[in-house]
Amino acid sequence: MKKIVLFSLFLILGLVGSQTLPTLVGVESYSAAKPTLDFMLYTCLAFIMINVGREFELDKSRWRSYTADYFIAMATAAAPWLMICFYYMMLLPDDLFTSWDAWKENLLLSRFAAPTSAGILFTMLANAGLKNSWIYQKTRVLAIFDDLDTILLMIPLQIFMIGWKWQLGVVALFVFVCLYLAWTKLDRFRMSQDWSSILGYATVLVFLCQGLYVVSSHVFGHDGAIHIEVLLPAFVLGMVMKTRHSTSRTDESVSTLISYLFMFLVGMSAPLFVGVDFSATAGDCLIGEVGEMSWGEIALHVAVVTALSNIGKMVPMFFYRDKSLTERLALSIGMFTRGEVGAGIIFVSLGYGLGGPLLAISLLTILSNLILTGGFVIIVKRLALKSEGSAATK
Repeated sequence: MKKIVLFSLFLILGLVGSQTLPTLVGVESYSAAKPTLDFMLYTCLAFIMINVGREFELDKSRWRSYTADYFIAMATAAAPWLMICFYYMMLLPDDLFTSWDAWKENLLLSRFAAPTSAGILFTMLANAGLKNSWIYQKTRVLAIFDDLDTILLMIPLQIFMIGWKWQLGVVALFVFVCLYLAWTKLDRFRMSQDWSSILGYATVLVFLCQGLYVVSSHVFGHDGAIHIEVLLPAFVLGMVMKTRHSTSRTDESVSTLISYLFMFLVGMSAPLFVGVDFSATAGDCLIGEVGEMSWGEIALHVAVVTALSNIGKMVPMFFYRDKSLTERLALSIGMFTRGEVGAGIIFVSLGYGLGGPLLAISLLTILSNLILTGGFVIIVKRLALKSEGSAATK
């Protein structure tokens, strides 16, 4: 419980910092420091995902069950996405409901609700003592798969927005190469796995991903840059390592500290929303025609969208019927967390000129889910303990 409270506290401190530091140190100074903060954020994420990959056990003889898991994860990602997209379309003027341009803008923006935050979720569930539970093991599979589904589906969504570009083909090829390596080279390579080595691997991966983006942006321009998320290659690197399960107390302590830092940096990565006139960011996008909203109206829509995004994540309740209702409920609630991948979609949307009140609602929905994450994990832990107690009495 103490660690969950600390995770939430560091997250909130980061959120406060993201809204106050631009004013205190100046927007230009804060913007100059932002690339360093982002590099640290992605390095922490890569460190966490390498460790998740190291612990990921894959039984190749049960490939059919993983196929079923993928489709369940895909449905778990699609349900909140489509529900929120439809809700956003209902907020637009009636004449835009049949506009493909308005639909494709909303399909992109509302995709923020699809991915479960793997880094945040795994960190908090593991520190809640659920590492050996069925709920943790299955959540790990579903969260990875629905992040993968989000990354893959962003390619056709971006094609809808800007047309086909060969750079998107490079990203798709890279994803499939990663999946091939994960399947064929699982648990194959003997590599040093102390905390300093894993942090070194994470740093190199982030440097390569960020370096590719910077170089391609310089050569082909900002719109032609190749952007590869570090989450998947970090996870695959962990999978292909010859896993050594024994860890020292120092390794565990450093991993916990990096997790705390990760939560703080997730909060710090939030765009400025305090004192921002979001109606002024609408530009020429069609979703900006929703019109101006008061903060009270935005708060009401945030509550509705938060509810829809989490109701949509309840898809696993209808599967895994060999497990109790309590376990399936815990699994579904465990999928509620949002974070780095969802926020990344907000940044992608900003890059395509999307703005206005719907952008504010999406951003604040992610933030509300982040703040509620500690509560979600506490509920999952209690449901897991209740399930174990029920099983023991049978």
